[in-house]
Amino acid sequence: MPLSLPYLTDQALSKFIASALAEDLGEGDHTTLAIVPDRSVARVKLLVKDTGILAGVELVRRIYEQVDPSVKLGVRMHDGEPVHPGDIVFIAEGGSRTLLSTERLILNCMQRMSGIATHTRRLCELLEGTHAKLMDTRKTTPNFRLAEKWAVSIGGGINHRFGLYDKIMIKDNHIDVAGGIGPAVRKVKEYLQNTGRKLEVEVETRSLQEVDEALAAGGVDIIMLDNMSVELMRAAVGRIGGVCRTEASGGINESNLREVALTGVDYVSIGALTHTIRSLDLSLKVVRGQ
Repeated sequence: MPLSLPYLTDQALSKFIASALAEDLGEGDHTTLAIVPDRSVARVKLLVKDTGILAGVELVRRIYEQVDPSVKLGVRMHDGEPVHPGDIVFIAEGGSRTLLSTERLILNCMQRMSGIATHTRRLCELLEGTHAKLMDTRKTTPNFRLAEKWAVSIGGGINHRFGLYDKIMIKDNHIDVAGGIGPAVRKVKEYLQNTGRKLEVEVETRSLQEVDEALAAGGVDIIMLDNMSVELMRAAVGRIGGVCRTEASGGINESNLREVALTGVDYVSIGALTHTIRSLDLSLKVVRGQ
């Protein structure tokens, strides 16, 4: 998969990998340093022990390139492909110390990313035939957001804002502090004009009255329909009438996802894509006798 997502820069990936390695290695992998000779070479294979959607192969490539460019990575399966028990995703050959010391980082990333991609793909399939697109949230693991949002994209979903800096999102607490949607939107417009920034503006609404307030304020790109009933969402979408895009959020899961999508909303955001998933069972094993 090409690294076309805006947050997947070489710098961001390098920083993520360096931080993760520093957390795990510290002053050194003493077990490996004690047991494994400096110049020994080994081969390892990534073995699938579960059924799902694969994610993280390109990240593994980056990890090996950053730690030891001499490692040879033979990729057999790619990000986004369905996998089953017994599949071999890749075989890597290189310095034994490198392969052993990066094992846990590779498994942690690929298992969680594949779990997220698997869950995302399953929910995207429930949306087939509707207008709505599945979207993630900022409910991610600290310092692991890059990998988690990447996995959502691999699974077929789309990414919401990456952080607090790349979109204006006026939520319920902002509205309550500002004294209403109108004053909050007005302050945002002034801020954007004064700072020269061009950012999308999204407003969270909790009722039809707040939907009307968002429409009256003008300059809103997306209206979020938060924790509304299906009937209320359908009424809100009709009232908005395509003036801006709509996002359904709150209390949405596999059981009601399609019903929500059929209200006509443009996006359905689900925090559970990244915060409540089961990691895929993968294993990295030394290849013996080859």
